[in-house]
Amino acid sequence: MSKPKKFDRNLIVIGAGAAGLVSAYIAAAVKAKVTLIEAGAMGGDCLNSGCVPSKALIKTARVAQQVRDAARFGVRLAAPQIDFPAVMAHVRKSIADIEPHDSVERYTDLGVEVLQGRAQLVDPWTVKIALNAGGAQTLTARAIIVATGAEPLVPPLPGLERVGYVTSDTLWERLANLQQVPDKFLVLGGGAIGCEMAQAFARLGSRVTLVEMADRLLPQEDSDVSDAVQRALSADGVTVLTAHQALAFDNNETQLTEAGSVRLRGPGGELELEFDHLLLALGRRARGSGFGLEELGIVEDGKLYTDPFLRTRYPHILAAGDLVGPYQFTHMASHQAWYAAVNGLFGDLKKFAVDYSLVPRAVFVEPEVASVGLNEQQAKERGIPYEVTRYGIDDLDRAIVDGAAQGFVKVLTAPGKDKILGVTIVGENAAELIAEFVLAMKHRLGLNKLLGTIHIYPTMAEANKYAAGNWKRAHAPEKLLRWLERFHRWRRGQ
Repeated sequence: MSKPKKFDRNLIVIGAGAAGLVSAYIAAAVKAKVTLIEAGAMGGDCLNSGCVPSKALIKTARVAQQVRDAARFGVRLAAPQIDFPAVMAHVRKSIADIEPHDSVERYTDLGVEVLQGRAQLVDPWTVKIALNAGGAQTLTARAIIVATGAEPLVPPLPGLERVGYVTSDTLWERLANLQQVPDKFLVLGGGAIGCEMAQAFARLGSRVTLVEMADRLLPQEDSDVSDAVQRALSADGVTVLTAHQALAFDNNETQLTEAGSVRLRGPGGELELEFDHLLLALGRRARGSGFGLEELGIVEDGKLYTDPFLRTRYPHILAAGDLVGPYQFTHMASHQAWYAAVNGLFGDLKKFAVDYSLVPRAVFVEPEVASVGLNEQQAKERGIPYEVTRYGIDDLDRAIVDGAAQGFVKVLTAPGKDKILGVTIVGENAAELIAEFVLAMKHRLGLNKLLGTIHIYPTMAEANKYAAGNWKRAHAPEKLLRWLERFHRWRRGQ
């Protein structure tokens, strides 16, 4: 296992999802000789089974809901008719239209060598690739980035293996064969994926039941956020069962079928629910097996450990993206990719610890949920003192005329100061509105600076300014104002 004196490549990247693609791009941009290896489809989970198809489906579901709501605006339309094969055609077209951004051709043009095949680390500097087209190739590299992503969690529940369940990875293949929207649709898991898909399928006409073992949906968010999302899902016809645990599945058949039933235990005892389709949305775990990581001791007991610079036990082998966590977001994978590429190529000269201080996140239900920095739950857990300022979006002119007068902006600040500790927004376009706060926090701009910034009227973005205004009113200089009151009274000659 001696280190080679010469290397075939400066960098080998394993996995062509967001982390792998960005890592390879950066390496090529600084003129390193880089090889990117992917056994499956370019673009990884985000393009092929995650962000892109789910948001395409969500958009269709929102259009259907807008048709139902049109009468509120004086436009009378017939109830929407869901052409489900056409819906899935829109999903596939969305993927196809974005595919060129992540294609072999594009990255080859950027200077990246792309090999399609299965990579295996045979020693700390050597990667063997079983090529999809046949044959094998072996390459050495001075640095290696492992970006193999994550896979859905499938719990060991009795009977589950006989039920034709789907995950976020396999859902789209199953849907492609359906001629109509699923009827009785069961979603297990009340996180972001579960909530998004439950609302989307309900709006497309499915009878949806969402089961969450915790006491509330989106348990990592504050309780007021969970309450707002549950109200929205219930209004769209989703039956939400929190504090319910799945015990076992049955399909009354000796062979695999899509339909079945689940036995649940909840506060009121046990109950049984039937379903035609089952989606498991219980989170994702790192995909670290089968790449030689265990044999090298990089993965131990199913866990991969990295230092703050994304280096494994071998400093020249780094990892990025969902494989590493702790945030399994596409934008975090891209963020980590810069550190992995720079530390892999230049780490012996200068290395950089990953900045996790500002990681925005969003849940694309309606109303949307977006947050950055601390929420109240996290601040309490960490013992960080804070003040809360709220602005209700139901008071916002643009939200009122758009029929979107629901939600809030909640800002956590240091006591007595305008320093922003965290922001949560629930409302239309929350994932867009949060960007202003991310920028402000990144550059240490407080609420006073936000308040002094002109926002176009009427826009949803004014909600951010009005939240800052509420903070200002709550921290008005009372002594100065009393003096000014006396001054103006004197000026009136009274």
